[in-house]
Amino acid sequence: MSKNHDNSISRRNFLQMGMGSVGAALLSGSTRNLDHNLKTRPAVITNDPLKKVRMGMVGVGMMGASHVRNFLNIDRVEIRAICDIIPGKVERIQKWVAEAGQPRPRGYSRGEYDFKRMCDQEDLDLVFTATPWKWHVPVCVAAMTSGKHAATEVPAAVTVEGCWQLVETAEKYQKHCVMMENCCYSRHALMTLNMVRRGILGEIIHGEGGYLHDLRNYKLGGLYEKDWRVYHSMNRNGNLYPTHGLGPIAQCMDINRGDAFDYLVSMSSPSRGLQEYARQKLGPDHPFTRAEYALGDVNTSLIMTQKGKTIFLSHDTNLPRPYSRFDVVQGTRGITRGYPPRFHIEGRTEGHGWEPIEKYQPEFDHPLWTRIEKQARGAGHGGMDYIEDYRLIQSLLRGEPMDMDVYDAAAWSAVSQLTEKSVADRSRPVKCPDFTRGMWKTRSPLGVVPG
Repeated sequence: MSKNHDNSISRRNFLQMGMGSVGAALLSGSTRNLDHNLKTRPAVITNDPLKKVRMGMVGVGMMGASHVRNFLNIDRVEIRAICDIIPGKVERIQKWVAEAGQPRPRGYSRGEYDFKRMCDQEDLDLVFTATPWKWHVPVCVAAMTSGKHAATEVPAAVTVEGCWQLVETAEKYQKHCVMMENCCYSRHALMTLNMVRRGILGEIIHGEGGYLHDLRNYKLGGLYEKDWRVYHSMNRNGNLYPTHGLGPIAQCMDINRGDAFDYLVSMSSPSRGLQEYARQKLGPDHPFTRAEYALGDVNTSLIMTQKGKTIFLSHDTNLPRPYSRFDVVQGTRGITRGYPPRFHIEGRTEGHGWEPIEKYQPEFDHPLWTRIEKQARGAGHGGMDYIEDYRLIQSLLRGEPMDMDVYDAAAWSAVSQLTEKSVADRSRPVKCPDFTRGMWKTRSPLGVVPG
């Protein structure tokens, strides 16, 4: 990924939407393709039950390799093909698969677009991508147009146009396009969803989430191939990574399933953290020290839903700080909050304090955690990575709707560019596209899956 490439994307989209009328342009985007016959468009994309899930993996670095470990420990999964621009990474995963007792998967490493050859040649049910962000849409589109379901690491797209492309491709080819938002599967998030569905918190009114993670060494320490992630910080200013904090809140608020994002406002602080870190760690003459960074160190955004619910969202990755996602879900009868997970429930909690998760876990622990906690133990991010991979496979095997579908992938991911637009336009409100084109009014809420 080059800086010039990122700038060209940004300029093109700004010109298309018009900086003087950002809200109006995005509002027209929210009604895109109304010439589609809405009566023929399914509210939920489904598939026939599968006897096994034949997979192709695209991008097997840090996160991709972690997912491979999970899939090798889930029954009725076959990893048939591996694609990465680094041949050594392909060979490593091929060895893992063979050592797990499966046939050695075919490798694809002829260049950045070799995933297209894999999608065209391989007989697969699912293509999973854990590549740098700019490749998520191209890989998913290649998968769906060749008759495969698609799953992608977060975010699903970095532009509103990319989000529309995923939605329209999924609808046209009737294939799943799932964004793998692991934070929706944390023990606290699923326990909160269970409590919400059982009415313990009353009507959900407000949520707070974010991605608060010191990434200075990740961005500037050579941990990403070709340092791809730092170039987003050089060229973009907004909430670049919204879905970790937003996803669990959206599920509790029935976004795309009874409610929808309406509009947002966003503002960013000055940019200081990456410059100072580069100066201290890399020296005054390093290119990253001399570079300019567009991303404000702390971005703060507010989202209003169609039903008047509010969401506070934060992005904070360039300054020293402990990791957090806030994880606040607040209703008329109680509130939950993360880090550490704690609860306050009217009629149960004495006084005005917090109670630890352990008090309510025996009663409200989610069935997924009680059923497969042992299998998830030791997997990434406290086990939630295994549970999200397990749910993806089980939904395909059973022919059930996905916990997170293409409309969720689009709505949650689009927030990133929408915040950029608001920041650039002095924090004026920006309309959120309705990727369901009105179907959110009649779609059923996400239930508490039995596991």
